Amino acid sequence: MDSKKIGAFIAVNRKKKGLTQEQLGEKLGVSNKTVSRWENGNYMPDLSLLEPLSKELGISLNELLAGETIEKENAMVYMEQNILDTIDYTDKKMKYEHKKISMCITAAGIFVCICAFNIFPSESSWGEIYSIAGLLLIVTGMFRELKFSSFWKKGIISIVVFLVLLGIFFVVDYIGVVQYKRPPVYRYKTTTVFNESKLIEYQNLFYNVYRINADTPNEYYLIDSTKQYTIDTVPVSPFDMDKSDIEHLIEYKSNYVGDNSNTGNLIDALPLSEYGYVFEIDSEKNGITISYHFTDWYQNENSYVEKALIYNSVSSFALIENLQYINYNFSGSSYSITRETMEQKYPNYKNIFIGHTIDTDKFKQYVGEKINNQSFVSDIFKLFKNTDL
Repeated sequence: MDSKKIGAFIAVNRKKKGLTQEQLGEKLGVSNKTVSRWENGNYMPDLSLLEPLSKELGISLNELLAGETIEKENAMVYMEQNILDTIDYTDKKMKYEHKKISMCITAAGIFVCICAFNIFPSESSWGEIYSIAGLLLIVTGMFRELKFSSFWKKGIISIVVFLVLLGIFFVVDYIGVVQYKRPPVYRYKTTTVFNESKLIEYQNLFYNVYRINADTPNEYYLIDSTKQYTIDTVPVSPFDMDKSDIEHLIEYKSNYVGDNSNTGNLIDALPLSEYGYVFEIDSEKNGITISYHFTDWYQNENSYVEKALIYNSVSSFALIENLQYINYNFSGSSYSITRETMEQKYPNYKNIFIGHTIDTDKFKQYVGEKINNQSFVSDIFKLFKNTDL
């Protein structure tokens, strides 16, 4: 069918009848814009409107489909061709509508998948459910458009595509977990343990994620790619290990305490910095005085301050070679510790070094893990001199 030719023929016969586009539209139950689109050749009238349209224009259906006036002797010739054209047009229109529905289903699936990864909170399991639902919609839209006559072939291909897309989503989810430190969208079990450090375990088919110190300023994530830990054996720290782990702190290793920038960066990466502080460097006696902006006993749940001062002191003496003493000031109390005291009385202090290099594994063993031992913390904290301000 030649839509341009038919449109022009509609316009000619409408004018012969003295009808405006709006009047013709009212008779057929469509808008004047729809009639205008017909006449411009942009759209063909719906098949259900062809007969009433021909009657309103005073022409035969055969003439409407041909887009011209037909002499009686040629009517049969045109009729045969019009029937073939109508069948072809109907087939194309059905395929177009079918494809349009498939595209809508696929687009809806993509939208649902995007929502699954970006809208639902990390604690909710709805993200996983909606992403699977979105994938099913995407594959359904694709299944409708596969050009195979065999249902089984279409089904197998659709299943393979679903599994491939699901695999890609798993990879994207893992990248999001690593890059943005969030719970995995795809998880089959979530376990929460309320102890000194609120611990949440998210179990994925291929790895586990541990959310440690959940909903606190020191929250951090441990991604167990080899599933070597359980919720009972995973190592935990009261500190934010994403910034205070020795493997991050080691970049601030220095020979001299007088490097203000390096010392400031180190203090900022250590526990207690989250409360705000100022510091001074004693260049003559090679010491540091750090004044924190809070009262030590007010933020000391589970001996957090004692644990932090021990961890900070061992880290600072290990990383700054000529540092001789550290003073810690709070609103109401002050504490001090010297290198000599630390080297002589902290158990296994010298074992955390290999020559002048820090052995990070030994540091974790003799410092990081010991911080969770309350009796150890109580004994070591006696090394600190306490003087009220």
